[in-house]
Amino acid sequence: MTSTYCYGANVHANGIRQHYLRFGGDAAATKQPLVLIPGITSPAITWAFVAERLGQHFDTYVLDVRGRGLSSTGPELAYDTDTCADDVIAFIDALGLQNVVLAGHSMGARFALRAMTRGARGIDKLVLIDPPVSGPGRREYPSKLPWYVDSIRDCTHGADLDTMRPYCPTWSEEQLRLRAEWLHTCYAPAIVQAFEEFHSVDIHQDLPAIDVPTLLICAGKGGVIQEEDRDEIRTLLPSIRITTADNAGHMIPWDDFDGFFNAFEDFLGAPL
Repeated sequence: MTSTYCYGANVHANGIRQHYLRFGGDAAATKQPLVLIPGITSPAITWAFVAERLGQHFDTYVLDVRGRGLSSTGPELAYDTDTCADDVIAFIDALGLQNVVLAGHSMGARFALRAMTRGARGIDKLVLIDPPVSGPGRREYPSKLPWYVDSIRDCTHGADLDTMRPYCPTWSEEQLRLRAEWLHTCYAPAIVQAFEEFHSVDIHQDLPAIDVPTLLICAGKGGVIQEEDRDEIRTLLPSIRITTADNAGHMIPWDDFDGFFNAFEDFLGAPL
């Protein structure tokens, strides 16, 4: 199958360099834009295998969140939820995108949701992929901080497939090699702040203000979103559609590639 990859590029938006990968093939400009915001330690390139397929249907942009991949990083930057949400808004504006499907995984879903309530324009649909629903007074996020910072430290010193395998024992060799290659680009203080804000920032307050069609995709084996969370989310946003990738953990497309796309059902207009 012909690759849908177009190119990687950088744009200056919200005061920083934002790096992204674009997929969609030769006809990308004729397709509806889809902006994908990855999770806490996932540079854009680690979502390329997903974006290749999304690019068959959409003009797909995968963002390196600040402090990750090839986007701006370092101690002089802020990494809080609101600032990162503003990055998303500024990215869409800088590229002049309209009628956008805004999708985010995990941390990226929290940033996408917050972007909606901080003034994102031109959004057609919102897709939240297994976002952490922890927050003040809520159940803790199931993953623990050392899993992130220890693996980043290992990769900063130099890592290979065998270094990564204990952290992600179910991943393929190709996935492990890619993580070993790119994880060092994740700026540890940015990851620590994002993880801490999983528990200190409550995104539930944003849900009632959402006025575009919204899909929540849950990982059936992830333990992040439980039945009581679904019930609360439905109460806060009654129009939301909730689906489940039954055979996947939190890193849904890594665990069940086809199941991930099946979980979109017909929300984006046609099955993926």
